[in-house]
Amino acid sequence: MTSRHEVRLEVRGPWSLATCRRFWEGFTPAALAGDDRDGHLRTAFRVEADWSPATADVAQDGPVARVVVQGTGDLDEAAAQVARFLALDADATTWPDVGRRDPVVGAVQERLPGLRPCGFHSPYEAAAWAVLSQRISMVQAARLRTALVARHGDDGAFPAPARLRDLAGGDLELPGRKAEYLGAVAEAALDGRLDTRALRAVDPEDARREVAAIHGLGPFAADLVVLRGANVPDAVPRHEPRLRTVVAEQYPGRELDDVADAWRPWRTWASFHLRAASGAG
Repeated sequence: MTSRHEVRLEVRGPWSLATCRRFWEGFTPAALAGDDRDGHLRTAFRVEADWSPATADVAQDGPVARVVVQGTGDLDEAAAQVARFLALDADATTWPDVGRRDPVVGAVQERLPGLRPCGFHSPYEAAAWAVLSQRISMVQAARLRTALVARHGDDGAFPAPARLRDLAGGDLELPGRKAEYLGAVAEAALDGRLDTRALRAVDPEDARREVAAIHGLGPFAADLVVLRGANVPDAVPRHEPRLRTVVAEQYPGRELDDVADAWRPWRTWASFHLRAASGAG
């Protein structure tokens, strides 16, 4: 039976739901729905705690986020997961300090006020997207994801790992070895290797090595899973060519690691903002 649960979260540091919503609407893997007139953010996702489907409706009241989740599983965990994938769980009161130390980041903060890293609902969905988008365009990958959700998901939520594992055994018609790799991602999720809390509990380099070892993934996918799936706040993306291009343009003659040292403890956030300002998701 579907239940409803509402929580109110005091968000510490800059946050604008409108800015985040505009970004997410242009983020190809995202699945947003709802009426633009009310300014809410709505999405469907899988709850990591039990892989049940859930929906979220997020509204902003000043510094408070009103999160309404509905589903058949653990709704306390569902609400906590929403806070994680929208980065509302982070105390970002020191995030503006990065902009004061680095004028390039400061200009982006002014251009995108209140933006927080948002994107994938979980490391599992990030890993699945990494497989779907291998060697094809983002538009083609989005079509594959949409078809998977329509045929095998639940009310807009991506297929659960157990379902995806079974499908990968023969019922998925996907290019190349994508079905095989999705099966490996599903197994890893069921084994707890793609759990947000586990990935956040270790050094980001260790987390990336763990993810990169999953069959069908690799270093680029590991960056995506750890930094955009688990939303780890302070790590430097190692395999994002667009970020390196932005750094070369904005910081002539300097290397990414040198530049990023001034972004601590918000290196992921600063990287995300620079890529977002450049038009990259």
